Parts: sequence; C-alpha cells; structure tokens
Amino acid sequence: MNTQEEKMKLLADMIAFSVVDGRLHEREYQFVWIVAQELGIGKDEFNDLFHQELPQGIIKSEFERIQQFYRLALLMHCDGVLHPKEDESIRQIAINMGLNPSATNRILKLMQKSPNAMITPEVLLSLFQEQLN
Repeated sequence: MNTQEEKMKLLADMIAFSVVDGRLHEREYQFVWIVAQELGIGKDEFNDLFHQELPQGIIKSEFERIQQFYRLALLMHCDGVLHPKEDESIRQIAINMGLNPSATNRILKLMQKSPNAMITPEVLLSLFQEQLN
C-alpha cells in the first residue's frame, strides 16, 4: 500500500462493507481502526472517513485484491453474526475485484468452519493459485 489515497480507499471499502447489514458493530469499528493504525492513519482522519465518499478505484495487483477480500471476510466475521446481506455483498465484491468465484466460495466456507474465522496465508494463496492451473 503505497499512497495515502490507496490507504484511504482501502479503509473506505472496509467501512462501507461494515455497515452493509444496516449497523456498525463495535467489533467491526475496532477491527477497521486497527487496520487504520497499521496503515499510519490518525484517529481524526479515520473518523472523517465515516462521513465522506471516496471515488471508486481498482486495485491493480491480484495479491492486493486477495488481501482486501480476506480483510473484508474477516470483518464480516468479527461481530460473530453472518448477515445474509454481508454474504451476498462479499461475493459480489469478489466478483467485482475479478477474483475467482470458486476460490472465494471455498475460502468463505473454510472461514465459517474455522473457530476464529482465520485461515493461513498459505491456504488463502494456494486456493487462488489452484484456480490458475
């Protein structure tokens, strides 16, 4: 993640996804705030994102699109409730990102079966690479 604009876009996408079910759960807010801190975004700038709309952009690198998909999937699980709108939205987001639907479906199923909704980076990447063969 190189530019400030890319960082803000990433966070804006996460914020938009966190409210797709009609509410912002405290755990979702905390999760996105942790990501913002890792990206070097201050609290005021972060909170301002909840009140503005950033232009849509395309993530160029497939690796970065996979990372963003996984972040959103973790966000979907962090409040402990899988809302049907979240499930539908994440699948559509993955398609819009140009990610393989078969791989994303398998990842989402693995995350549901996992006690903490996490899967290893190796498994995540291997499921996408498997589709290339």
